[in-house]
Amino acid sequence: MAISAPGMGSNLDVAGIINQLMAVERQPLALLDRREADYQAKLSAYGTLKGALASLQSTMQGLADAARFQSVRASAADPSVLTATAGGTAAPGSYSVEVQQLAQQQKIRSDGFASPASVVGSGTLTLQYGEYDGDLGIFTPSGARAARTITIDPSTNTLAGVRDAINAADAGVAASIVHDGSSSRLVLTVKDTGAASSVRILVQDDDGTHLDTAGLSRLAFDPAAAAGAGKNLTQVQAAQDAKLRIDGIDVSRASNIVQDAIEGVTLNLLKNTAGDSITVSVVRDGAGIQASVESFVKSFNSINQILVNLSSYNTSTGKGAVLQGDAATLSIQRWLRTTVSAEVGAHGSLSQIGVSFQKDGSLALDAARLQSAVEADFDRIGSLFAARGNPTDSLIAYDGASGRTAAGDYAVTITQLATRGSLAGSQGAGLAITAGVNDQLGFNVDGVAVSITLAPGTYASADALAAEVQSRLNGAATLADAGISVTVSQSEGILTIASDRYGSGSGVVLSGGNGAPGLLGVNPISTQGVDVAGTINGVAAAGSGQTLTAPAGDAAADLRLVIQGGPPGARGSVGFSRGYADSLSRLAQDLLGDKGLIAARVDGLNASTKDIDRRQADFLRRLEATEARYRAQFTALDTMLSSLNQTSQFLQQQLAALPKIDS
Repeated sequence: MAISAPGMGSNLDVAGIINQLMAVERQPLALLDRREADYQAKLSAYGTLKGALASLQSTMQGLADAARFQSVRASAADPSVLTATAGGTAAPGSYSVEVQQLAQQQKIRSDGFASPASVVGSGTLTLQYGEYDGDLGIFTPSGARAARTITIDPSTNTLAGVRDAINAADAGVAASIVHDGSSSRLVLTVKDTGAASSVRILVQDDDGTHLDTAGLSRLAFDPAAAAGAGKNLTQVQAAQDAKLRIDGIDVSRASNIVQDAIEGVTLNLLKNTAGDSITVSVVRDGAGIQASVESFVKSFNSINQILVNLSSYNTSTGKGAVLQGDAATLSIQRWLRTTVSAEVGAHGSLSQIGVSFQKDGSLALDAARLQSAVEADFDRIGSLFAARGNPTDSLIAYDGASGRTAAGDYAVTITQLATRGSLAGSQGAGLAITAGVNDQLGFNVDGVAVSITLAPGTYASADALAAEVQSRLNGAATLADAGISVTVSQSEGILTIASDRYGSGSGVVLSGGNGAPGLLGVNPISTQGVDVAGTINGVAAAGSGQTLTAPAGDAAADLRLVIQGGPPGARGSVGFSRGYADSLSRLAQDLLGDKGLIAARVDGLNASTKDIDRRQADFLRRLEATEARYRAQFTALDTMLSSLNQTSQFLQQQLAALPKIDS
């Protein structure tokens, strides 16, 4: 290569020569840069794919609910009278509904006080819910509603203080003060409607007299007592149930929202139309089912298009996409299409409801064929998309499964039914309760200790006493905080207290109390609950309460069934299937997992990128050494050539000074 640029004495262009040599040396570095850029492009492409799979998983999780494909729609002929909505269990039909009475909550008020700052008194207010029979003059406490006791101390003993204490207790009653122009009155409004939500207010007055019209006793309200002797508040509005007639059948409910009169249909009562009826229609919501299937098709086509864009080859440009030929991408495409192409057991395939593959790998929906499938077999549509268990025994309910549960039919055999722990009295209960004498009971329920104090008085019946015990127990903070409740019943005057929990952790044990002998006898019998036991698919399953779970390692692994009753022995089978939405959701979950295919590919690309970075750093260090060596060598050469040039010039001068031969 000719060097024409002048140097500093050697006429060598040292800098130019080194730059050109280093350009040649750097060529492998450019190759590494291109390779790293390729890895980064693939990482970005996998990021796009992960986002698409996450979107697919989210959509499919929603569509894996069979209720999405069992849509029915309810409507009322006159929505000013009532509105109607329907759930997946509603059956198509037409119903005649007459609203005879709307439910309402109870309201009671006090006599007038001079101002909100007026002192009322101190002690405790115990709010009991129940039902008042005006004809018999009897108030029966509700076993389903817990009693609540509110303490009124000297710091809260004013009318305003009592109001605030009641509201702070969140006991199901809203307290307010109403000014009538000359006095202030405490108004109590029960939050729940229904006859069984009537309230009785028992007072323990610090002045020692609990029923008179002085002190805190002014707020006592027992509807069965005499005015001024325990019935010291005035009822403004009585609690009452909603009453309606459906197809000639009288129905009564505590709320204006009636959810269980027509199976799967919720009625919201708005106006009394006694004597006139309107029509409520329930029809299958084909539009809702079509929207769900369209959502499935759209979601699948979205990720299919992304996979095509990332892996295709453009014949016009002669270039392939970032992930063309990528084994992982091709596997994901194949798995998605295989999942959607397979049949769902006996429920059929997508093609039978009008969903089919196109030449480009996308799905298309034939709406007319879907509508025909809905009309022909409405219940089958949900099974094509959701994970479902269908027990043949009506007293066995499917409760769920896991990703390890394989589709199939599994026989169920029950060897032991679950029971609730209970405590049964050994003699009839005395109905007369005297404060400080026989009003206290102590128990251990499901491992939690609790003590209660019963309201004094003579109870009208063993049922009324059982309701009082249940109300007090369920209102106890120790049980409520632990999520524990009980049911108290009576038979021939003998009380039985049963935990509402099933299984071996369920039990009721008497621990003491002055009322125990008279209410439960000297030898009450405590029975511990037991868990359900049996087999699923011929293999012993784990029982917890009423839930039976198939063990790991079996095809039915993690299949959960709730055994609600029935006899021991063979109990039919449970058919478990995985629909398309459930299968795609789980496929996406596996692909996106920490040990999934995409994570493995991303980890590999990140490792390769780090290796490129390391090799680039090593190469740059070598280039620095190479450039330093070149500079040293060419500097030495330049110095040597400069010296030779000087010697040459000296010799030329000396030779020029020698006498010419001719002379």
